[in-house]
Amino acid sequence: MEYTSYKVVEVPLVTDEELEKVINRWVGEGWVLDGIHFAMRESSRRPSMAFIVFASNTKEPAKNHSS
Repeated sequence: MEYTSYKVVEVPLVTDEELEKVINRWVGEGWVLDGIHFAMRESSRRPSMAFIVFASNTKEPAKNHSS
């Protein structure tokens, strides 16, 4: 049986270079890009931060991490 694990990376500085750096790092470690979500401010057209979601299929269930 395969399990899907997810990783969410918060990106506080939303530029094309920063997004590219984060995506290339985690894809290089075997994660698959699942989506990008932007947090917007009403006073600006630019996103104030981004959340990049990655997925990975494994043979073992994900371990829960508490912060």
